[in-house]
Amino acid sequence: MNTLDYIIVILFFIIMLGVGLISGRFIKSTDDYYIGGGKIPWWLSGISHHVSGYSAVVFTGYAGIAYITGTAIYFWWAVNIGIAMIVGAYTIVPRWPRLRRALGIQSPTEYLKTRYNLPAQVIVSVSGVVVKVLDVGAKWASIGILLHAFTGMPIWIGIIVSSVIALVYMTIGGLLADLLTDFAQFIVQILAGIGLFVGTLVHLNSMGLTMGGALAKLGEAGQLRVFNEGPGQGSALWTVFYIITIFLSYNGGTWNLAQRFISTTDDAQAKKSAIFSAILYLVWPLILFFPMFVAPIIPGFEGMSQADAEANLYSMLTMQFLPNGLIGLVLASMFANTITMCNSDMNVVSAVISRDLLPIFKPELLNRPDKVQLRNARLTTIGFTVLTIL
Repeated sequence: MNTLDYIIVILFFIIMLGVGLISGRFIKSTDDYYIGGGKIPWWLSGISHHVSGYSAVVFTGYAGIAYITGTAIYFWWAVNIGIAMIVGAYTIVPRWPRLRRALGIQSPTEYLKTRYNLPAQVIVSVSGVVVKVLDVGAKWASIGILLHAFTGMPIWIGIIVSSVIALVYMTIGGLLADLLTDFAQFIVQILAGIGLFVGTLVHLNSMGLTMGGALAKLGEAGQLRVFNEGPGQGSALWTVFYIITIFLSYNGGTWNLAQRFISTTDDAQAKKSAIFSAILYLVWPLILFFPMFVAPIIPGFEGMSQADAEANLYSMLTMQFLPNGLIGLVLASMFANTITMCNSDMNVVSAVISRDLLPIFKPELLNRPDKVQLRNARLTTIGFTVLTIL
């Protein structure tokens, strides 16, 4: 990376902080902070749902899997989610805004007390919060690894820098800031992804390979397949449970994704949001992962182990096939992907803690003035984020 790349990355994060500050002007209550007042349009919810399914792990761990197994990752990750979302759009998804309108929920576990009982709500909430501390911590780590690969920055510094930026604009702007930065970084990801896709095609053409020729060569190399035929392939029973898990997760079992549907105005908007996200999952990963699919047939990239591909492949492709400036854009895109994913978790876990858990000890917390509840929500966000950093 050179000076231009660093300038682009810095400018992008200045924009993110600006979005947080502007969004903060519209936040008057926890209803605004956690669910955008229930007024989020379907297209913004859909883009955010899609983007919230990505993190730097896609450009590290998934890149390594794509390099080794080829298109299997597309079918088992993207297509699986796309189908799950289409089915969910007609079954589960429309129920989320109904819960908000009927019960006034602001967190995805808040209805459990009404539907079942307090112990059910507590068990789900506590177990989810504990898992999310570790989950978000792993995402900060993946950002640190990427920053180290691109810039040489020590991993722990990358973790601190990224998490502090996220904490500032998330604490101020709440869900609205998260959704708007999701939209901004989706545009950046499109530009960066298409840039790398075209750069890879140009390089293949310089090798005398057309798109058809490259696909034929990939077929010969066993890279075009639906199933991973290597060691450790799951049994039929494992596959069934995996598909069920994906269906439940992306339709709201994963809390921050439920928040996208809760925040829409009504059933129809939530349904359109889910279908839009499904379409994006079915189309965009083909472009995004194409460079990783073809890397094994490009001289200089052959024979990498999965571990090497996870750590270095995407950054190597970017730095070889893109000019300076676009390299910074790609890093900003990957960086922002993970930050927005972490922000989503920070917001929704804060909602679960302040709406579901703390009122068990102090029921009067839910009856405090809006300003007091909003202050508590922001303090909860800060406390949770500090735990994930540690």
